[in-house]
Amino acid sequence: MRKYETMFILNPELAIDTVKEIVEKIKAIIEKSGEIESVEEWGKKKLAYTINNKYTEGYYVLMYFNANNEVLIDLEHEFKVNEGFIRHMILSKED
Repeated sequence: MRKYETMFILNPELAIDTVKEIVEKIKAIIEKSGEIESVEEWGKKKLAYTINNKYTEGYYVLMYFNANNEVLIDLEHEFKVNEGFIRHMILSKED
């Protein structure tokens, strides 16, 4: 398994319960065949620029995890199909 970090920004208009459900779903995808090192929920923050001509703030979440490529494919799929995400990024980390 390789080390990764992902940061995603959620729609700021979502209810906090919905945000928690989405975070738990992402954790479950990772834990299916990987392991989470840490999760940092930064909360609602102002964006550097307006996204989609609509959002000026978003709910930020940062996760560090170990996983294989299958997990990355599942994460990318979830980021694309769930409309709660307004931005996401997955980076490979060096040891």
